[in-house]
Parts: sequence; C-alpha cells; structure tokens
Amino acid sequence: KESQDSHIIASFARLPLLPASEAGCGRPGCPCAGAGEEQLFVFDVPLQIAIRACFLGFACGCGLLLSFGQSSWKHFGWYMCSLSLFHYSEYLMTAINNPRSLSLDSFLLNHSFEYTLAALSSWIEFAVEKIIYPEMKQITWLSTVGLLMVIFGDCLRKAAMLTAGSNFNHIVQNEKSDTHTLVTSGVYGWFRHPSYVGWFYWSIGTQVLLCNPVCVVGYTLASWRFFRERIEEEEFTLIHFFGAEYLEYKKRVPSGLPFIKGVKVEL
Repeated sequence: KESQDSHIIASFARLPLLPASEAGCGRPGCPCAGAGEEQLFVFDVPLQIAIRACFLGFACGCGLLLSFGQSSWKHFGWYMCSLSLFHYSEYLMTAINNPRSLSLDSFLLNHSFEYTLAALSSWIEFAVEKIIYPEMKQITWLSTVGLLMVIFGDCLRKAAMLTAGSNFNHIVQNEKSDTHTLVTSGVYGWFRHPSYVGWFYWSIGTQVLLCNPVCVVGYTLASWRFFRERIEEEEFTLIHFFGAEYLEYKKRVPSGLPFIKGVKVEL
C-alpha cells in the first residue's frame, strides 16, 4: 500500500507546471494571472466543464420531474429540459465537429449580458403572471405549440452544425483558413443561415411554451434585430472569403429569417 501511494505521489510530482500565460487562465483577479507565476494546470478546465455539465444535467432532471409530475409547473419543466438540452448540445456538437474551437464558452451559458437579462425577464414574467392569473399558464395546446417550435428550432440548428462540420464556429471568423469551404448542401440548401433560423424560432418557442405574451413580443423583436446585424456582419466576411461563389449562392437561397435579406452588394 505504501509503495503504491509513493508511486502515485511521484507520478503527480512529474506532471508539468505551466506558466499562467501559457495555461490561458485569464480570469480577472485570479492569483494565477500574474506573469511568471506557475500553476499545476491539470484538472482546472475539465473540472469547470464537469461543473457546467452537471449543472445542466441537474436542471434537466428537475425539469423532467416537473414535466411528469402533477404540479402546475409542468410546462416550466418542459422549458427547463429544453433550455438545458440546448446548452449541453451546443458544447457536444462543437466537440464532435470542431474540437479545435472547443472552450468553456461553447456551452453558450455566458453568451452575453443581454441573453442573461432576457432569460431572467422570462422567468420573472412567468412567476408574476402565474401568481396573478394562474390559468394563463395552463394553456396546454399553446405550450405544446411552443414545445414543437423549440424542438424544430434546436434540431434545425444542430443539423446545421453537423452539416457545416469544422466550418462551423460560434464566433464569426475574420480570416479564412485552409480548411474553410462554402457549404451549400443539406439544410444550407434550404436557408443560407439555418443555425440562426433554428435559434430564432427556438428562442421564440421557449416563450410560447411558457405562455409569456410580453416576452414573446420582446424575444421576437430582440432576436430579429440581433440576427439581422449578425447576418450582415457574417456575409461581409463570406463575400470576402468566397467572392462570386457566395454572391451566386446568396441569389439562389434565402436567409431563412423573415424580412432579412442580408448584406446588400452594389455590383
């Protein structure tokens, strides 16, 4: 027993120490962020991944309990399952398709301040309306429509990620790599931006599911504006990357989002 323990301790002693700058911690105020300081960077990132995955799994489990129980919060359980599966599958699809771009941010849990604010707003609206007018949150047919929108949107987005393969990235790329190709097959033959189309209808569907009238309107307007700006930014890059090939593709295939035609090009 003692010899085994000594062997384990000796193995850990031989693990490499990485400078903080190489480890890429970058967390403000973290003691490992100082230049020249060293840390044992073995379990840090896997631990953070595990924490996030366990949190999402716990949320999904709670959602399932609410969904199959007799509680009046059943539809909120559907929402919890939908939200946790969306974020977990974002990380999973990135790990499968483009592991080089994989990071903690691939969960999209910290997408933006606006995204977090939108989520909090939907929870507050649901709780307030449930207290004031509980019958409003028991419209099963409407919640079912929202759930179908969520399933359709998430499946479309994940199909887009799988079709694009290593060309898909959560961050708009400003430089073309040797592996970049213009994907026009599969769901990209239906829409130029199927991942955005999926996310757009997924986000609205979550609020239809919750029977949140205020957030349905707010999510629709905010998502539409976000994707309009995002698509224009991305298409500038795609035209720079692929030139006439992308312009021809743009003529043939719609963006997929209502009243969004993408960047205008004067020839």
